[in-house]
Amino acid sequence: MEPSPRRVVPATEWEQARQELLVREKELTRAADALAAARRRMPVQRMSDHVLQGVDGPVRLVDVFEGRRQLVAYTFMWHDPERPCEGCSMFVDQFGHPAHLHARDVTRVVISSGPLAETLPYRERMGWTVPWYSTAGSDLYADLGHDGGFALDVFLRDGEDVYRTYTVDGRGVEKLGSVWSFLDLTPFGRQETWEDSPEGTPQSDPYVWWRRHDEYEPAGARP
Repeated sequence: MEPSPRRVVPATEWEQARQELLVREKELTRAADALAAARRRMPVQRMSDHVLQGVDGPVRLVDVFEGRRQLVAYTFMWHDPERPCEGCSMFVDQFGHPAHLHARDVTRVVISSGPLAETLPYRERMGWTVPWYSTAGSDLYADLGHDGGFALDVFLRDGEDVYRTYTVDGRGVEKLGSVWSFLDLTPFGRQETWEDSPEGTPQSDPYVWWRRHDEYEPAGARP
């Protein structure tokens, strides 16, 4: 084994280096919080009444929300059914239990241009349960400005009206995966009182809403 290129130091010197790094890490955390606050104040794009293909047939975009107010939709690249995108697969592998997002009025889904006859068997092979929709026959991608690459979009529902509030692609998607990272992209955020959010945003004290995923009220834990 090759020797480590890092210096070996006494515990006191290591702790000093750790504290110096911690200052920079805290700065990054505060900057990320400020960025999320700005994201919650972005203008919105009104969406057309798109129809996607779901496991039970055609589904309007407004119904993809499953009755919740916020929607996180990951666009899975689907160019070669013999070799589905490894990067997209790795990303979806990170999805945790949806109950925690549901408890904050968020539905998370996957969309792709591939026909369900191809994508659903792959979802089963990978052991995923996330709701999956096909954009085949829809102009949703054109409305979103996507060219077939991977991306993640966030939407807000107001009755029957749907608005896009945020989109991210490239390395911005790499940072996502935890419950918190998805909530920080949504128009309501984590909905905790410490957050800087627009007036009228639903909020509660931190921690009090957290549950084990099988302990939420049924309305907040739909599969």
